Amino acid sequence: MNSQTHLAINGYVDAIPAPGTHWGTATFDLIHCPADADRIAPDAPDTVYACTTGDPRITDVLLREIQPGDLLRITGTVLQPDDPEATPRFTVDALEVLEAAPLPVLYDLVLERWGNYVAVFDADRDTVPVFTVDGTWVGEAASPDAIGDLIDASEKGGDSR
Repeated sequence: MNSQTHLAINGYVDAIPAPGTHWGTATFDLIHCPADADRIAPDAPDTVYACTTGDPRITDVLLREIQPGDLLRITGTVLQPDDPEATPRFTVDALEVLEAAPLPVLYDLVLERWGNYVAVFDADRDTVPVFTVDGTWVGEAASPDAIGDLIDASEKGGDSR
């Protein structure tokens, strides 16, 4: 027999929420950490809930605003399958964002623009990919010093690839 309980839990979004199988639905995984770490075994695992919602308003928020790492409070019905190893399923009726995850910062990449051209500098590579601002591939410069030659060749109609 499956155990079904109505409750509210806090947890972190594991991955970008995805559209569900029907219109107005969404799915996501929520990682719930035990609330009282002093009362449980130190190696007790976090619980991952496979969450779904059929509320179009919650679905809209999930698909447009929620990112991995966001701390949420969800309220709804949790269904624990008979198999204790199986992931519990949580049907979400209410959602509250407690804390948004910080936006990721790309420290290793730098974009630099020259008129209609953009170069992507990557700290881990010597070569420099170059595109037009509308995303058209121009080519790859062997080094930062060769970007100007690549752009000149592109403007003269030469094959710079």
